[in-house]
Amino acid sequence: MRLVMLGAPGAGKGTQAVVLSKKLQIPHISTGDIFRKNIKNETPLGKLAKQYIDSGALVPDEVTVGIVKDRLAEPDCANGFILDGFPRTIPQAESLDRILEELG
Repeated sequence: MRLVMLGAPGAGKGTQAVVLSKKLQIPHISTGDIFRKNIKNETPLGKLAKQYIDSGALVPDEVTVGIVKDRLAEPDCANGFILDGFPRTIPQAESLDRILEELG
């Protein structure tokens, strides 16, 4: 099962995603969490994202999409996942469609 949680900031997406993740036994994938993990681990995409964040700029869609794509390709996502905070833009949504097609 693949779920995408959409809503305004503070609407409770993350809270509900955690509950569903436990009930459905699929990972809860928060874009904020995976950004922090990639930055902490100094991955190439994490370093790139940090440059944008440190300069006060928005992280471009292609960087965000790359980080999400890498996370969705991990083995624990094989049986599904809950996305929280992605997609936020139409290009991100279109990229998500392509990623899901690639993953099968």
